[in-house]
Amino acid sequence: MPPPSDIVKVAIEWPGANAQLIEIDQKKPLIAIIREVCDGWSLPNPEHYTLRYADGTQLYITEKTRNEIKNGTILRLATSPTRAARQLLERIQSSNLDSRLDALKELAKLSADATFATEFINMEGIFILTLLVESGTNFGEMLAFTLTAFLELMDHGIVSWDMISTAFIKQIASYVNQTTVDASILQRSLAILESMVLNSQNLYRKVAEEITVGQLTAHLQVSNQEIQTYAIALINALFLKAPEDRRQEMSNVLAQKQLRSIILNHIIRGNRPIKTEMAHQLYVLQVLTFNLLEERMMTKMDPQDQAQRDIIFELRRIAFDAESDPNSSSSLEKRKAMYTRDYKMLGFMNHVNPAIDFTQTPPGMLALDDMLYLAKLHQDTYIRIVLENSSREDKHECPFGRSSIELTKMLCEILQVGELPNEGCNEYHPMFFTHDRAFEEFFCICIQLLNKTWKEMRATSEDFNKVMQVVREQITRSLSTKPNSLDQFKSKVRCLSYSEILRLRQSERMSQDDFQSPPIVELREKIQPEVMELIKQQRLNRLCEGTSFRKISSRRRQDKFWYCRLSLNHKVLHYGDLDENPQGEVAFESLQDKIPVSDIKAVVTGKDCPHMREKSALRQNKEVQELAFSILHDPDEALNFIAPNKYEYCIWTDGLNALLGKEMTSELTKNDLDTLLSMEMKLRLLDLENIQIPEAPPPIPKEPSSYDFVYHYG
Repeated sequence: MPPPSDIVKVAIEWPGANAQLIEIDQKKPLIAIIREVCDGWSLPNPEHYTLRYADGTQLYITEKTRNEIKNGTILRLATSPTRAARQLLERIQSSNLDSRLDALKELAKLSADATFATEFINMEGIFILTLLVESGTNFGEMLAFTLTAFLELMDHGIVSWDMISTAFIKQIASYVNQTTVDASILQRSLAILESMVLNSQNLYRKVAEEITVGQLTAHLQVSNQEIQTYAIALINALFLKAPEDRRQEMSNVLAQKQLRSIILNHIIRGNRPIKTEMAHQLYVLQVLTFNLLEERMMTKMDPQDQAQRDIIFELRRIAFDAESDPNSSSSLEKRKAMYTRDYKMLGFMNHVNPAIDFTQTPPGMLALDDMLYLAKLHQDTYIRIVLENSSREDKHECPFGRSSIELTKMLCEILQVGELPNEGCNEYHPMFFTHDRAFEEFFCICIQLLNKTWKEMRATSEDFNKVMQVVREQITRSLSTKPNSLDQFKSKVRCLSYSEILRLRQSERMSQDDFQSPPIVELREKIQPEVMELIKQQRLNRLCEGTSFRKISSRRRQDKFWYCRLSLNHKVLHYGDLDENPQGEVAFESLQDKIPVSDIKAVVTGKDCPHMREKSALRQNKEVQELAFSILHDPDEALNFIAPNKYEYCIWTDGLNALLGKEMTSELTKNDLDTLLSMEMKLRLLDLENIQIPEAPPPIPKEPSSYDFVYHYG
């Protein structure tokens, strides 16, 4: 007979004694259980002790967390958080350096526990740590452990970052500004400064005054990728929190310090593979850099502003140089007629006053900036595009002005200009780090592509939107291959001609015309359950392999992971914390916690998840919401997930719904179903190739007039 659900069987260790195998009654007060354990080893003062997990992160067990204890867990009797905090506080102030070092090492380990952190902070522990740092007397390992403990304690969000003193900031900044400093100290100092900037606008100003951008770029040239990652993270934080009027100024300073070329040569083209966190920080930097274009993108052109009108006139002058002399003696009417003709040849919608074309936002003035960049820096290309189109028939000309405006708007959408970075995204493009004016160069390549595609499609003005759809597909397909340079991107889009796009589209979808006859539809319906069962088995197999999930807090992105996988008999979900991101499967034995599938009540997604309701910062991040899901299980608890990407999100939500006997509804399932059904149908119909399948089955012959007939063999 199985034990009652309130009884948990565990082993409890104590140094120098045999482990006790006991049954914990979850209805019994924790202090009573600890008293019984202390009595078993004849230990006085049970109030000085508590229970901790013996493996993994070794967290303290409290009345709130005791329900997480599972059968077979190994626990350890330990000094209570209050007493441990008091003892460590005394030891870190000891004059004995060895004792202080041991205490700081233990403190760095225990600070990750929220229960201990609360007690230590209540005893003014953070104030003592800041004094130790400000004194400047700690060096090497001792200082590294001090900074680790400080960062872990602050990450719990128990106290505000605004309580940090200016002296402390100056001391931390001095470690970053030094040319030679221990790697562990530098790494933690960079992480602390990043958290200060992200969590307080007041501290941002103080940190910005102390940190030299030149020294941060110097840290990008070291061989330690962890330090490079934290240095870029701090640059990103300073960029993100800078007032809008200072961001462009900061970008100019970073350009002077050759930030882009340093990143390209020392990180992207370095001889080490780029880790996940580094990829994320490069993605954030890419997004923040492109977001500098948002102001121009949302700025309407003032048709009455002469300086802005002069830019349009400059575009006309470069294209039609011989006819652009403003001092010409021609009459006003003749010049107006000539300008109208030229603006029509330039492809503007409004031939009389083309400034009106730039009053739509987005792309606003950004489109005009791109056109001027093309005209000045790629003058031959610009003149060729304009003159080539002006020599075509009216109905076949590709309007340069209109195309440039719509293309700029499209590129802003593709690169998500103006949107905040997604916390779970690592999709950076190396080619954008190869040029100081990457967006403008990107535009110059794409406008040539648009002109080429227009000719290939033999398009007219009525086909404008259709051409733009094809160009978007050419650009996104080429970007998905992650070209290393703008030249590589240019080569890839050249290969993706209109005919190639049509061929790819044809190969990616079933021909709807061939699969609409009733017999084919009936065959499809017959095959579909088999295919759905195949997809279900694949999802469950992936859950059995397991996935590593990143812990994301509302305060800052953390290098902490946990792993979850389904047991091979599909009855239990095993999960547990990890020290680092695993390279392969994690053994069931390493995952301490588990949830019986029979206890799962529901799977919820998006804003319905408990962790999306609790954490306002996560709730406001649309991309994180789209990757969030939770398992609601007995007794009234939830296991919260944020998937690393959309694919894993679909795999897990499908797999969990399959476990609960519910329908798999993700986009991935729909795509897999279409692909597998298409393949299976084509295989089964292979023998009927070039045979017309009738819409209706052939008629059944009439019954014979007599059944009195015999067939004689031989």
